[in-house]
Amino acid sequence: MKVICMIPARLGSQRLKQKNLRTLNGVPLFALAVRKALSAGVFDEVWANTESDELGRLALSEGAQFHKRPEKLADNTATSEDFVYEFFSRHECDYVVQLHSIAPLLSVEEIKGFTELLTESGCDTLLSVEEIILECLFDGSPVNFTFARKENSQDLKPVEKIAWSITGWKRETYMKAYESGGCGTYSGDVKSFPLKKYSAHVIKTEEDLRIAETLYSLTEGING
Repeated sequence: MKVICMIPARLGSQRLKQKNLRTLNGVPLFALAVRKALSAGVFDEVWANTESDELGRLALSEGAQFHKRPEKLADNTATSEDFVYEFFSRHECDYVVQLHSIAPLLSVEEIKGFTELLTESGCDTLLSVEEIILECLFDGSPVNFTFARKENSQDLKPVEKIAWSITGWKRETYMKAYESGGCGTYSGDVKSFPLKKYSAHVIKTEEDLRIAETLYSLTEGING
């Protein structure tokens, strides 16, 4: 069985310029993701998936490999469905774990546990989630509670918010779904993997980065 880690990254970004090169504790976010993937010791290969030669060189310097994404899959209109499929079409393997560099508080142990569940559970898609154990509404209607009575929050069934910090797929299932006009991202048997609350924090804005810096100082030594 072959398991690949794929770290997607574009050099350009709208809300936080060149966010993958922004640093946390002096280390570029992209380099931090590569280091954690390699430290986990559960992948046969670790690849950067980017259109940027600069990020590609950084990946190579950190010990990963460089998949040059076509420019047409690197603009603001490109979807993850497309660039993940393009990667799958060029790399033979059984499973791919997508590790996002903008989730720098994800721990090495969580990466290991996630990959173990993906490969051993028999699922086709594994989504990382943050469990919300509070009353939740959708369009004004209760999701995990009822307006008929007030319950203690700890007794509620958690709502799972997809985190995207880390995601995994069985390659064959994803490709079949995509090629048949379906959705590869949610293909086949879908399971979830709960993360620590801070591990689900992703960086998309300057404020997100500031929050991550504060959290990193509190969690350093826990996340590896």
